[in-house]
Amino acid sequence: MRKVLVTGATGFIGKYVIQSLLEQEVEIIASARNISRTGIFDHPRIRAKAFDLHQQNTSLNLYEYFEQPDLLIHLAWEGLPNYKQAFHVDNNLPAHKRFLWDLIEQGIADITVSGTCFEYGMQEGSLNENLPALPGNFYAQAKNELRKALELFQKQKTFSLKWVRLFYMYGEGQNPQSLIPQLDAALEKGAPVFNMSGGEQTRDFMPVEKVAAAIVKIALQKNVEGIINVSSNHPVTVKQFVLDHLRLKNKKIQLNLGFYPYPDFEPMHFWGDNSKLKSIK
Repeated sequence: MRKVLVTGATGFIGKYVIQSLLEQEVEIIASARNISRTGIFDHPRIRAKAFDLHQQNTSLNLYEYFEQPDLLIHLAWEGLPNYKQAFHVDNNLPAHKRFLWDLIEQGIADITVSGTCFEYGMQEGSLNENLPALPGNFYAQAKNELRKALELFQKQKTFSLKWVRLFYMYGEGQNPQSLIPQLDAALEKGAPVFNMSGGEQTRDFMPVEKVAAAIVKIALQKNVEGIINVSSNHPVTVKQFVLDHLRLKNKKIQLNLGFYPYPDFEPMHFWGDNSKLKSIK
């Protein structure tokens, strides 16, 4: 039975990836800064390993510490959603690079790493993996630099690299400052009005369960490598996305469109071409 190491296991996506992995015949090493054998981690095929990427001990053999995993799903990343802060480049990038380098040097040969649609920068329309990376914020710059460094490292070490570019996701356990959790909170309070942006921007949304299943599917195979969009290829305006959510919950609330300005770090209309993802059998 293959052994899968998952970092960021206690995060929003991480918990769903763990649940998706439990549907496969694999052993799971779940890692996060603070993690214990409780909740979903209290399972005979899961072993919880606490690890702080920013407190790495140079004498520790990570590959041995994580029980010689066959493959890695690296979801950990600190400080989101503060995309415009320099710590992504100054602190996160060197810590994650060192972590991955050590694991690869010590023996792991198959890694799947989470990237971001923000690596495409301000390019509009259907975005595919052949487009150039034009990251415009510190978070996307750090991710893109990590990917480029890993690709360069592949010229020295033989390992499989799958770089999953995540678009927009939603579901239970999401950051309470995200759109849908804020909308649900307003509904629960009985608020008459919900403040939001103009809502005309086009995005690519997926339920987090499907995102997690796609990540696991990508990680457990080796035929398709490199950059892979995890997206629906189904563009929808933010306003329509909100209206669909209200219809699904059979709720009504007045939308105060235009209360917030459109973010300056995202293009107005973009979504992910998922042809490469769909090619994975």
